[in-house]
Amino acid sequence: MESIANFLFEVGMLKRTPRTGFRFLGSGCESVAEHILRTIFIGYALSKLEPGLDELKVLKICLVHDLPEARTGDMNYMYKKYVTVHEEKAVRELTQTVFFGDEIKSVIDEFNEKKTREALIAHDADQLALILQLKEYGDLGNKYADEWIEFARRRLHTETAKKLALSIIKTDSSEWWFKDKSDWWVNGCSADNE
Repeated sequence: MESIANFLFEVGMLKRTPRTGFRFLGSGCESVAEHILRTIFIGYALSKLEPGLDELKVLKICLVHDLPEARTGDMNYMYKKYVTVHEEKAVRELTQTVFFGDEIKSVIDEFNEKKTREALIAHDADQLALILQLKEYGDLGNKYADEWIEFARRRLHTETAKKLALSIIKTDSSEWWFKDKSDWWVNGCSADNE
């Protein structure tokens, strides 16, 4: 049980590990854990749109794809030009401590190898999480977000993800909650609640 407790404390480090690319964007912040959460939901949605996928595998891949960053930190594209990260060592050391470590290692390897449909969907979910975040920042006025979105779109593998990316780009990020322009926003209640 102690090894599982230590594993769960390590997972908690992802809440305190910042995604570093936003430093270059000039706005925004997100932890690796926040990114993983959104990636899981995107993977879930993509699994519903792609028939014949192993949905549980997609969710597992999305869940653990950035787990090594608890040890290595998040390496954005600029940092990767100059710094070598020993992700394999991090994966080996973090997975050897728990009895289910072989499964985690296998899932991370599948993600990195990009050979299965499930891995490609997980990669797309990872990029769509970035696209959603960038769209939100662009809607708030960051003039560089659109350019970053185009690079992320070029990393997408599946037609389903490409279609979803186009929809994300065309949709105002506040529409889900601010679509209803009724008197509720003036009075604090709808006519039905009066």
